[in-house]
Order: sequence, then C-alpha cells, then structure tokens
Amino acid sequence: MPEVEVGPAGELPPGSMKMVALGDLEVGVYNCGGELFALEDRCSHDDGPLCEGAWDTDRCVVVCPRHGSEFDLRTGRPRTLPAYLPVRTFAVRVVDGTVFVDLTQ
Repeated sequence: MPEVEVGPAGELPPGSMKMVALGDLEVGVYNCGGELFALEDRCSHDDGPLCEGAWDTDRCVVVCPRHGSEFDLRTGRPRTLPAYLPVRTFAVRVVDGTVFVDLTQ
C-alpha cells in the first residue's frame, strides 16, 4: 500500500486537516497556506494523538495536546520539548483533483 487516496482536494481547503486511518497507521493531512503536509498521528514523546491538538496555520506546526510539544508539519521535527525526536512525515500529491499520501517513506 505505497500510495493511498485521501479524497478530493476540495475537502482540504487552507486551514483544514483530515485524519486518515490506514490500518494501524493514522495520518493527519494538513493544508497549511495552500500546501499539503502529512504527519503520523503519534507524538514521539509519549505516543499521544498529535492530530487532536491545536495547530498553527501561520507557522505550520501542530501542538501535542498532552505535553505541548510543537512539531513542524514540513519536517516532523519537534520545535519544543519535551519531544526531541521527529515524527514520520509523508509526501502528499494531488492528481486530477484527488489527494494522495505516499506511505513508502
């Protein structure tokens, strides 16, 4: 399952996020200023659900709701403690108006 269909690009306008369950893997697909990013829904600090946290569309970061670590949506790298390890990110592309996430990374 290298590439997975998320849905129509029109369902992800700027400032929105969509959760995608892919078997045991859950991924949040974020539209930050017109760019799409996909991030595993798992904080590297305590495995908490990142996508339940707030996210900042200006800085393109998601905030873990448990302990407040901020993660860069572009790279998955934490910007604040207590997390210090990155989370997985995935390439996103739009083909004929449909969003796909590449899980081969």
